This record gives sequence, C-alpha cells and structure tokens, in this order.
Amino acid sequence: MSRLAMTFGVLLLVLPLGACSPSGAHQGLQVVASFYPLRWVTQRIAGDHASVSTLTSPGREPHDLELTIRQTADVGGADLVVYEKGLQPAVDDAIATTAPKHVVNAMSVVTTKELDGTTDPHVWLDPQNMVRIARAVETQLSTIDAKHAADYRASYDALRRQLDGLTRAYHRQLQFCELDTVVVSHDAYGYLPTPFSFEGIDGLSPDAEPSPARLAELRDLIRSEHLTTVFTEPLGSPAMADTLASSAGAETAVLDPIEGLTDKTSGQDYLTLMRHDLAALRKANSCQ
Repeated sequence: MSRLAMTFGVLLLVLPLGACSPSGAHQGLQVVASFYPLRWVTQRIAGDHASVSTLTSPGREPHDLELTIRQTADVGGADLVVYEKGLQPAVDDAIATTAPKHVVNAMSVVTTKELDGTTDPHVWLDPQNMVRIARAVETQLSTIDAKHAADYRASYDALRRQLDGLTRAYHRQLQFCELDTVVVSHDAYGYLPTPFSFEGIDGLSPDAEPSPARLAELRDLIRSEHLTTVFTEPLGSPAMADTLASSAGAETAVLDPIEGLTDKTSGQDYLTLMRHDLAALRKANSCQ
C-alpha cells in the first residue's frame, strides 16, 4: 500500500472524530491557521465566534514544519484554513490531501515582491498585505457564518484602521534618517514599509550558509557606509551575525521577522512587534 493511501486510510478513521472540532473544546467555528501572523490576523477577525488554532508551535521555525496525522486531520475538518501556499510544503500537502471546503491562501490576495528571481514569501511584514489577508478572512467567515457577518465586518474595519496607522508610522518615522542600508540575518524584510535597502547574510532562507566572499562583501559595506548594526532574529542562531558585527566594528540588535513568538515575545503581538522593529530601525539608522 502506498504512503498516500495509508494516509488517506488513517484520515478516514480520524476525520469523523475531528471534522467538527479540531480542538474538541469550542462549540463555534473551528479555524486552522498555518503559522503565527496568519493566526493573529484570523483571530482578530473571528473574535469570540471561532476557535483559531495554529499548526506551528511557538518557538519553531515555520519553514521546517512537519505535520502529525492529527494536525492533518484538523486541516481537513476545519471550517476554514488560512495558510500561505509555498511557505510550508507540509501544509500544502495536507490541503491537497484533505481538500477543506473553505480556504484562504494569503499569496492569492496580497501584493508580492521578487528577490533574485524568487517570490519573497515574507508578505505579512507589509501591514497593507495584512489588511488584504484580513479582508479575505472576513469574506470567508461571513460566508460560512452569515449570522455574524456584521461582527466580522466590524472587526475587519477596526483592524484595518490599526494597520493603516502602523503603515503611516513607518513612513513618518523613517522619513529622515542618516543611513539607508540595513544588514540582517536573512532576506526577510523586503516588505517592511521602509525606504531602506536590506542586505541579508543568508539570503531568503534562514538555513542557507553565506560564502566567505559574501561575508567579506558585507564587512566592507558596513565599514564603508559606517553602519552601526547587524541585525539578528529571535528564531535563528545569532552566531554568524555576531561574528560579522565583531569583525566590522558594529553592534548587534534584534529585528523580528515575526514568523512566530518565542518565550521572550510571548506577551507581544504582531502590532507591538512591528513597532519594536520600527524603533530598532530608527536607532540603527540614526533617524530624526
């Protein structure tokens, strides 16, 4: 028997138990989001009308996600699944296998950017992309649960105002800066609403290894542009950034790509983390 057939067989046994309730504890809608930013925006729209779970546990790098049989069944049994196609292959496979009826693929509703011929997946760092995702979630929830459509719309309107305010804060507070280049652990920050050029040590993948030539190039850049900071990130090792900063005479600081929460950021949310990033960028680039 093939592996796919075995998976289907197990799901047929599991789905009748979980189709109505992935968590088994909430009597409203059951919604599954693939990782933290999508869970956050979905919960903001759903409010008390749904239980929103995430497939990626806190502190875990979302790119490396592998699903259990139980999680795959949760995907198939959910009233709505919110995910980003191409970011987490295990989630893509689960959706293809279980075919949930209602799905929001974030990549189908946002404005994307290309980096080195590849679509940059870090779309959530643009607050206006989060507005677009929120609108898609609101539309789906209103279709599934029409009696609460007015509540979903009100939640969307309130969230849109906050995200619009966040975009304005980035534009206003980064308008006058002495420096315009930022060195980061990996190329995750191209969607931030900044006027800066971001230079990643590891490229788009946080698991990539930079060449000695790349490290020398960045060291020369830091020195020639008098950059003050090399940014690390919460879910990755800071070793390479620490070494680069030390060799170039710069300091290190944290810039969060908001791929997931950690023990240190468990009390934060998307909005507060984005504002922490804004403050870190202002300091590093000597903004007025």
